[in-house]
Amino acid sequence: MRLVPAFGFAVAMTTAASADMAMNFEWGPTVKCFDPKSPPITLSGVPAGTKTLAFKMVDTDAPDFKHGGGTVAFGGQKTLPYGAFSYRGPCPPRPHMYEISVKALDGSGKTIATAKARRRFP
Repeated sequence: MRLVPAFGFAVAMTTAASADMAMNFEWGPTVKCFDPKSPPITLSGVPAGTKTLAFKMVDTDAPDFKHGGGTVAFGGQKTLPYGAFSYRGPCPPRPHMYEISVKALDGSGKTIATAKARRRFP
């Protein structure tokens, strides 16, 4: 994604590949307070040439807390099961909004597409 100035404000521009890539997730069996297993994730529009998917989770209500993420080798799968990678799961004192982002990386580690989804927990 790049930002292009237009009439005094920035406009987000995406590549055609990243505009087609999408992801979603459900908390599923995620247990409150630092469940180390990632939630079940669905993917679509992952571009050809993707070798690795790199995930990161951010608590939008406490963005300084480091939840981390993980990487998964990509072989064309449309879903990732609960626990596909390890991270530090949610443990909010009250419901918080979480955003999981994914980067599709080619064999050299270059980002060729991105997607993200948000969901409240619990």
